[in-house]
Amino acid sequence: MSTLNLSTINIAANPPDLQVTEAAVGIIQLDNGMVLLGERPVGKPWEGYWEFPGGKVESNETPAQALKRELQEELGITITRFYPWVTRTYDYEAKYDQAGKLVTPAKTVKLHFFIVVEWQGDPVGLEDQLLSWQNPEKLTVGPMLPANTSILTALSLSTTYAITNLKEMGEPLFFERLRKALENGLMMIQVREPHLSMRDLMLFAEHVIALAKPFEAKVFINADVSMAQQLNASGVHLSSSKLMQLKIKPEGLLVGASCHNAAELAHAEMLALDYVMLSPVKSTLSHPDATPLGWGAFNQLIDGFSLPVFALGGMLREDLDTANLYGAHGIAMQRDIWGTL
Repeated sequence: MSTLNLSTINIAANPPDLQVTEAAVGIIQLDNGMVLLGERPVGKPWEGYWEFPGGKVESNETPAQALKRELQEELGITITRFYPWVTRTYDYEAKYDQAGKLVTPAKTVKLHFFIVVEWQGDPVGLEDQLLSWQNPEKLTVGPMLPANTSILTALSLSTTYAITNLKEMGEPLFFERLRKALENGLMMIQVREPHLSMRDLMLFAEHVIALAKPFEAKVFINADVSMAQQLNASGVHLSSSKLMQLKIKPEGLLVGASCHNAAELAHAEMLALDYVMLSPVKSTLSHPDATPLGWGAFNQLIDGFSLPVFALGGMLREDLDTANLYGAHGIAMQRDIWGTL
């Protein structure tokens, strides 16, 4: 059994003449967000590069079954709780030696990523690979295999995403709850207050960013790319209408967007955004006339999707486990997140 070589050049449509190899990859994650990486040993392609553990899906296996087998063979652990995450397709370029002889043919690999949160046994490098627990945003090992860059970016996103609710709560209560939420581990906030004037929105966003900075929490500005850049925010979140008008992803920012259907999801994927919100999953006060998707339709829409997805619409904090089981990266909330903390 050999560890999957995640090295690739592009995320792209599959060339018609290449056979697709299916593979399962495990993001083994501790409660504090640290993930397990392995260094490819001497003698294997890309030796010395670091990667997530995983391997090829055999013809008689599902990706989930392959994941269980690969992690047992590679690390000696039995995984007991895991959930589907993103699915990405990579094209490998053909490699030739100095004499022009083909060493590695071009191929396409479809990678099924899973988040693994519970397992039995302690991971051991059974293939002579070094192992290291790492913070995805602050790696102390390297180099990483090229295809892992976007995966690390996705892992840097919290699974709980708060949307500001100043209009309903009022300023004193909102900032009191924001401080408590940050102290309790909130790491991702979207500033969305369409009732405010541009000046007041700028002042409000500045205050949110100032409070979030000591906690290294990410702050996104709703809709306004220029404001996000001016305030040095972490990113911008686009409405579905702005998403469909977008031709190129803005540079220098994390970029997410609201989606409600397959066409919008496909456009976000084409632009290689950093995440999407899919809504409404359940009934919501913000859009009482909208028909909820339900978890089944939510799962169908994101099956095989390449971007992290936040479930939005009537979400409660206790919905996170359910959302994960249906393929979501996490949940986004405008009301329940600001409840009693």
